Amino acid sequence: MSRTLRALGVVPTPQRPGPGPVPDALVRALELTIGRRVDGMLAGDHRSSLLGRGTELAQVRPYETGDDVRLIDWNVTARTGEPHVRVHLAERVLVTWLALDTSPSMAFGTAERRKSDVALGVALALGHAASVRGNRVGLVSYGGVDERVLPPRQGRVGLIGLLGALRETHEPAASQGSSLGVALRRLGAAARQRSLAVIVSDFRGPRDWRRPLLEVAGRHEVLAVEIRDPREQRLEPAGVLWLVDPETGDELRVDTGDRRLRERFAAAADEERRSVAHELSSAGVAHVVLSTDRDWLRQLATFLHVRRI
Repeated sequence: MSRTLRALGVVPTPQRPGPGPVPDALVRALELTIGRRVDGMLAGDHRSSLLGRGTELAQVRPYETGDDVRLIDWNVTARTGEPHVRVHLAERVLVTWLALDTSPSMAFGTAERRKSDVALGVALALGHAASVRGNRVGLVSYGGVDERVLPPRQGRVGLIGLLGALRETHEPAASQGSSLGVALRRLGAAARQRSLAVIVSDFRGPRDWRRPLLEVAGRHEVLAVEIRDPREQRLEPAGVLWLVDPETGDELRVDTGDRRLRERFAAAADEERRSVAHELSSAGVAHVVLSTDRDWLRQLATFLHVRRI
């Protein structure tokens, strides 16, 4: 994964520290976790109700006219004296869609890295895991100037296409682009077969996404990966400050030395995040919160290991 980051041109600087350490061993563990625990992430682990070509045995039955002779089970045939064939569960290639937030608010970060750095790491890790063994991965980026819909492509070709798109879109825009609601409608229109949709965002900005999220969740499995920075939830006593909303440009002068003001801010911030969590939960969406001051990759792997999507 370190090689992948270098290929993207992600060179850590104080202003752009990147996603931080992404150990190859932990990425491989993430692949195994996704393959075994998340229903349908990897081909061959995605079980179909249809019978056909595959690797998992569904039944052995007597040979019928028209059966492929290559499917004859010679051991059973020898024991019974009658030709039998092996019938397997059909394997389906899974399609994973990444909806990546590149809006101005993603440029915020006061801990070890910016929210956009964590989002980039999540997109790379999940994109890598979702493109192995012949599966396909697509991308919908939104919130910035260079918004893209990258159709799903298989395996290494799909991963290279994803990397190329991320190279162009992973830096947050200086001005607001389309909303999450618009991105979900684009994703819903592009995702023709049942897929895994992963939303990587801070879920700030317009709350126009409930209805399109319900529509997407009704057809696909959805994972919401929320990125937070600790300073978004708490004000430090730093005197008089001008606070700017990166999504709207609104400015507000506040005296952070006022204890009651800090308490009201913290209460309002917590309530706002609880409302986001409630909206996601009521839509039946799996939801994990990653922080800029934590080991986000370990947090993500632990969540996927514990909870089946």
